[in-house]
Amino acid sequence: MKPFEQIVAEHGPMVLRVCRAVLGPADAEDAWSETFLSALKAYPELPADANVQAWLVTIAHRKAVDVIRAQARRPLPVGDIPDRPGNAETFTGDLWDALARLPDKQRLAVAYHYLAGLPYREIAEITGGTTDAARRAAADGVKALRATYPLEGAHS
Repeated sequence: MKPFEQIVAEHGPMVLRVCRAVLGPADAEDAWSETFLSALKAYPELPADANVQAWLVTIAHRKAVDVIRAQARRPLPVGDIPDRPGNAETFTGDLWDALARLPDKQRLAVAYHYLAGLPYREIAEITGGTTDAARRAAADGVKALRATYPLEGAHS
């Protein structure tokens, strides 16, 4: 088995991209930290032939769900809502906003397939659907993103 530090170095950036895509930049680093804390505890019991990347994305998915549930329980502020600061290290705000507006299944499928590189079969296992549903959700999500955030110079 590889040392856990090597697992973090190899897969950490991908897990952070997934967390950012699912939660947005504000909550991504906390979910990333929680993912690797949980992974550190479970790593000694991980089978040698396990797909470490899919395992980490599964943990990140669960941590993201925890964050989303916690946000749903927070009280809503009243009055003026302040502007959210941008994060220059990530996608532009417009793309994050477009990604955030996708339905949950589409946003997760896009994040897990295009940012984590997981096959649709593993996405279906993580999200609790079928392979075809994961493929369709990713395709629909990318189509919606292209409609709201077209590439410069792209031709239809």
